[in-house]
Amino acid sequence: MYRSAIEKLYEWKKNDNRKPLIIEGARQVGKTWLMREFGKQAYKKTVYINFDSNSRMAELFFSDLKIDRIIMGLELYSDIKIDPENTLIIFDEVQEVPRALASLKYFYENAPEYHIICAGSLLGIALHQGTSFPVGKVDFLNLYPLSFREFLMAMGKQKYVDLMDGGDYQLMTAFKQDLIDLLKQYYFVGGMPEAVTSFATKKDFHEVRRIQKRILEAYEQDFSKHTPNESVPKLRMIWNSIPAQLAKENKKFIYGMVREGARAREYESAIMWLTDCGLVHKVNRVNVGRLPLKAYEDMKAFKMFVVDVGLLGCMVGLNQKILLDGNDLFVEFKGALTEQYVLQQLITDPDLNVYYYTNDNGSCEVDFLVDTGETVVPVEVKAEVNLRAKSLKTYVEKFSPDIAIRTSMSDYKKEEWLINLPLYAIENLAKEVKEKLN
Repeated sequence: MYRSAIEKLYEWKKNDNRKPLIIEGARQVGKTWLMREFGKQAYKKTVYINFDSNSRMAELFFSDLKIDRIIMGLELYSDIKIDPENTLIIFDEVQEVPRALASLKYFYENAPEYHIICAGSLLGIALHQGTSFPVGKVDFLNLYPLSFREFLMAMGKQKYVDLMDGGDYQLMTAFKQDLIDLLKQYYFVGGMPEAVTSFATKKDFHEVRRIQKRILEAYEQDFSKHTPNESVPKLRMIWNSIPAQLAKENKKFIYGMVREGARAREYESAIMWLTDCGLVHKVNRVNVGRLPLKAYEDMKAFKMFVVDVGLLGCMVGLNQKILLDGNDLFVEFKGALTEQYVLQQLITDPDLNVYYYTNDNGSCEVDFLVDTGETVVPVEVKAEVNLRAKSLKTYVEKFSPDIAIRTSMSDYKKEEWLINLPLYAIENLAKEVKEKLN
C-alpha cells in the first residue's frame, strides 16, 4: 500500500533543523504501519516501542529525562544498538506515558541527531489537555484515511493516477465510466487502510462492512474508556447525530437535532474531544470571501463531517447495491455522501484551509471555500450531473474570485467564470488553481 504521507517523512528526514515528529490522526488510519514502513525503507535499523500497558517504559521515563540514560534503556529493551544517523526510533501510543512526550523537548535541545517519530490513537486529546512539552520543539504531521488517489493505487489502477497527475482530462473523459465506478466503490469502502486492503484483495463488500462496523465499535469503546462517565452519552449523541445533520439541505450543525432544547455550552467539550482525536472535522462558516478567511470565521456556525466516507455509509447502513446502482430513495443522502468525500480529499492537502460560505440572510450558500494562501476558491459540490449553481454565481458576482470550481459527475470543462472539475479529479484542485494564477 502506498501512502503519500511517506514523502513528507522523507522531507522530514532530510531537514537540517529536524525536530521529533508527532503524527496525529484517528484510530486505525494507518499511523503505525506508516512509521514502520518508513523505518524499513529509509533506515538500516528501527527501534519500535509501544507504550500501551508497558510498565518497563513507564519506569524508564519516570525517574529522569537524561538522553544518554533513555537511549541506553531503549537499547536494552529492544536489543538494538542505536546509531543516531541510521536508526529510526518510534514511540507508539506515546500518550500512555506523558513523560515520554515531555522527553521530546530534551531530544530536540540536547540530542537533535536522533530521529524520533511518535504517534498514538488518542494523542490529539493528550496534547490538548496540556501534556507537558513546549510548543516549537516538535513537528506535526496529520494522517487521514486513504484519499481516492491512494485508493486507486491500492486497487492497481496506477494508470488512472498518472492521467490525473498529468491533467489529461480528455483521456479521463474517455474512461470516465471506469473512474465513476471506482469512485462509487470508494464511497462505500472509504479510505480506512484495513477496509481498502481487504477490498483490493477480496472485492467483498460484506467483508468491508464487517471491518467498518468493527472500527466504529472500537471508536465507541474509546468513548467509554477514555472519557468521564457523564460525558459518554453526550459524545454518543453528537457522533450519532452527524449523518442526520449532513442529510439536511442546510448542513449547518444544529444542537437541537442532538437533543431537543440542547445548548452549545452543554456539548462543546464533547465536540472538542471528537475533533481532537480525529473522528470529526469541523468546517466553520465565513460570511466574506476575502483573504485570510480565518479573519471572517464564525465560530458559532459550522458543518461537521466524520473521519471517513465509508464509515459514514456504514453508520447509516447504506447498502452497496443502492450506492452502486442508484435509487430514487437515495437522492437526498447522496449529497451528504458527496460532500463528505470532497471534504475528505481537500483536507489531505495541508496547504488548503477549508470553510463554507453563507451570506447573512442565508439566501446564498457555497459548499466550501478554500483558502490556498494566495486566493479564495469557492467550491460547489454536485452529486450527479445537475449543474445548476445559483448560489455559486451569486457569490462570484459579489466577490469576483480568481477561480471558481464546480465539482460533479460531469466532464471537465472550462467556462467563462468557472471550471467544472469531475468529482474523481477533485484532488487536482490545487493544481488547477496554480495553473490559473500563473
